[in-house]
Amino acid sequence: MVSDRPRILGLLLAGGQARRMGGGDKCLRPLGGRTLLDHVIARARPQVDDLIINANGDPARFARWRMPVAADVVEGFAGPLAGILTGLDWAARATSSFDYVLSLPTDAPLIPADLADGLLAGLRSEAAELACAASDGRSHPVIGLWPVALREALRRAMTEEDIRKIDRWTARYRLATVDWPSEPFDPFFNANRPADLEEAGRLLAEAEH
Repeated sequence: MVSDRPRILGLLLAGGQARRMGGGDKCLRPLGGRTLLDHVIARARPQVDDLIINANGDPARFARWRMPVAADVVEGFAGPLAGILTGLDWAARATSSFDYVLSLPTDAPLIPADLADGLLAGLRSEAAELACAASDGRSHPVIGLWPVALREALRRAMTEEDIRKIDRWTARYRLATVDWPSEPFDPFFNANRPADLEEAGRLLAEAEH
């Protein structure tokens, strides 16, 4: 990592209930001889200083990846914001300091190699406090860069105001929305349903050629 670059913790969001995929751990579904999670890790790891998995339930099912697994700090499957707060808490308590958390869904195996740098550039150019990704005219608020300094503000919003939607919370801050091209494929394509896995495999093959 470049020495003057902020330190970033990569947060792999795997805490959803995957109803449209038939339940279970969507990120452990096979894709091209590996799991969805493997693909996301491979693309995320070079962009961040460390990685953790946010998942509820028995952490042993992620043991082979040899990385920390942190359960939601807000109970009741409170959605991606709970995962983001979990990542911010972990980053704040880590022995090495972090400036930001980069949140990543674990069903998006094509995330761009310049995601972290692009979001950082958006923060700086717009003098923003938060940044999220966008493509094809749609924002992807779950793919974002979150300053560790805002973790207590997020905790209050979730526990005292019952805020659960990312957009409701980010509306309080200067948000940079950074756009990525959707051609030849959308880098934020996510596999929500079993049929999407076949399409993801096709796109991965296209990306590698």
